[in-house]
Amino acid sequence: MTTQDLAHDLVALCREGKFAEAGEKYWADDVLSVEAMGDNAESHGKAAAKAKGDWWSGAHEVHGVTVEGPFVHGDEFAVRFTMDITRKEGGQRLTMDEVALYKVKGGKIAEERFFYGG
Repeated sequence: MTTQDLAHDLVALCREGKFAEAGEKYWADDVLSVEAMGDNAESHGKAAAKAKGDWWSGAHEVHGVTVEGPFVHGDEFAVRFTMDITRKEGGQRLTMDEVALYKVKGGKIAEERFFYGG
């Protein structure tokens, strides 16, 4: 599978709201997941990336998601996510704008980095 194929399939899954399934399908066992902020700035390994995603899903109510891309260059691709969410703690509703940069090695996502708009 090419990076282009992987990127398009990941985006299709995300557009369907299947973020966890996309990770399970494409994360490498030793994936590095890097956030721009927060207590879990770096997660190492598939189990840690999944736990981070489970925490996020449990802490937020998602009202809508827009997924743009993928934007592919060599063994990397970027995806823009715009999410209408409510933080369960405090009830604050907001629009979250982020770009994810993925690096592919051996047909799996070896690294993902998230950049947030402000």
